[in-house]
This record gives sequence, C-alpha cells and structure tokens, in this order.
Amino acid sequence: MSWSDSFFKFNGMRTLYHLWLHPSSRKVRIALAEKKLDFDLKIEKIWERRTEFLALNPAGDVPVLIEPDGTILTDSQVISEYLNEVYNTIDLMGRDPLQRAETRRLVAWFDQKFNAEVTENLVGEKMMKRFLKMGEPHGPSIRAGHANIHYHLDYIGFLTERRRWLAGDDISLADVTAAAHLSAIDYIGDVPWEEHKAAKDWYARIKSRPSFKPLLDDSIPGFSPPSHYQNLDF
Repeated sequence: MSWSDSFFKFNGMRTLYHLWLHPSSRKVRIALAEKKLDFDLKIEKIWERRTEFLALNPAGDVPVLIEPDGTILTDSQVISEYLNEVYNTIDLMGRDPLQRAETRRLVAWFDQKFNAEVTENLVGEKMMKRFLKMGEPHGPSIRAGHANIHYHLDYIGFLTERRRWLAGDDISLADVTAAAHLSAIDYIGDVPWEEHKAAKDWYARIKSRPSFKPLLDDSIPGFSPPSHYQNLDF
C-alpha cells in the first residue's frame, strides 16, 4: 500500500477522482472504458483543497486514479500511457514508433493548444468560473474561444479526410483526447457542428462507442446540456 494510507481507507476497487466537464478526467474515463476496466467515480471539488485528497496528489488536481492494488497515478497522460502498457485489451497509442509519435503529437495538440485556445476560453469562462466563484465570465475570452474553435475543427476534418481516425487507421488516444475536450464544450452547446461536417462525422463515430455513453449520461447540477448532447444522430 502507498504512503498515503493513513489519510484514507482504500476499498480495493479501482477509483477515479474526477470533476465535471474536466477534459483530462474525461480522457481517462474514456480510456478506462475502452480498456473495459471497471472503476468507481468520485467527484473531487479541487477548490476545497481537502487534506485527504492532497495526500493523494500534492498538486491538488484531477484526475487521480487509484488501482486495485493501491497504486496512485496522477496526470491524464501518465495514467493513459500506464493503462496502455499494463492492459492490452486495446492499443490506444499505435503499433509502431512513428504512429505512437503521431498519437503523442496530437494528444499534446489538444491538451495544450486546443485547451488554451478553446476549452479554457469557453468551458473555463462559462462553467469553471462559476464553480470556483471567480467572478463573471470574460467576454473577450469567450469570443476568442468561439473564433478559435473553427480552426481546430477544420484541422480535425483535414486529418480525417486522409485517415480513418486522427492519428491513423485505428482509434487512438488522440481521438480520445480530442473528444474529451469537445464533449465538454458540446455540453455547453458551443460546438458549431453544422459548419464542420467532417469533424461532425468523426465525432459521431466516437460518440457512438460504448466507452462514450457514460459521458453522455452526465448531468451537472444546475446545468443541463442542449438536447443534441445525448443524441447519437445529431
């Protein structure tokens, strides 16, 4: 067992600490489901800075995954690559070094560039500020997010017109990461799908996978998604 056992009683079940509409948490949720691994979900309100949670992850952020043997893993990419190495039910990284490099490049694109230019400007301003009680949404940031998303949806279309999935012929962590971000933005109704048919077709395919259904069933107290959010034929 780990050094943090004195702070919590572990029940032996794989447990993921996550937060609503948090793309990194959603990324790990999809990866776990693609691997067909059972897990419990626990909401962690990171702004509360709970001592017990900080013992699990001193960085104070989600996701945090606790494996059945008590192993504690943090950071969505660390967790995802660990799952890919340990559980071989489906390969989410790629079959050769070049494809794995492309997967990692696109994961970084969405977790860094897309997150900074789109997710933070839309989900961060419209939703997370309310949870964190950080004041009113910043209008210029929201407008920037609305403008920037078109470039990224065009890029998804560019990739999928040349490949079946984002990084190649097989679904990968690149698709999982991109869909995790877009699903959070789609929950608040800010993805202009009708202007980006290729990106919409790609999202419809990943949205239809069994691993994605739990995200579509999410319901955030006080914030209902648009009617198309759960609709597979949107």
